[in-house]
Amino acid sequence: MKECELAATIYLDADACPVKDYVFRVAARYEVPLVVVANSPIRIPEQAGLTARLVVVADSPDAADDWIVENAVSGDLVLTADIPLAARVIGKDVDALDFRGGKYNPNRIGDAVAGRDLNAHLRQMGLITGGPAAFSQKDKSKFASTLDAAVVRIKRREEQAEQVSR
Repeated sequence: MKECELAATIYLDADACPVKDYVFRVAARYEVPLVVVANSPIRIPEQAGLTARLVVVADSPDAADDWIVENAVSGDLVLTADIPLAARVIGKDVDALDFRGGKYNPNRIGDAVAGRDLNAHLRQMGLITGGPAAFSQKDKSKFASTLDAAVVRIKRREEQAEQVSR
């Protein structure tokens, strides 16, 4: 159980995350707790307003995903490029964003999982040799905007819940 029932948490699937610095800045600016989950230690900067902790999990393919799914609750936000992880947390009423600024949609996550599996199968057969496009400045800007908006929504929900509980 969380220290404060009203406090939403951002969970960052940090392995291979190209926007960690921005996540740290946003979490500090809005004073939202941040949990950085990774397979190896990652430096978390000292920043005013940043309440972050690092969770280092076993070096196995799904260890970070499993830890995030076990700990994230409704109202939290998960940042990940991992479609199966997003599908698992969405099933728990947790919002999820990808690092290119997309929001995983509960109505379309099944399509995303199926597309991912199909592409993996085609790669195994040698039919697809390329991966996703290189991460661009446009992707970074879209992520920044989407993350900012998501955290503002979290803060508004918390303020409304606080007012109702008074």
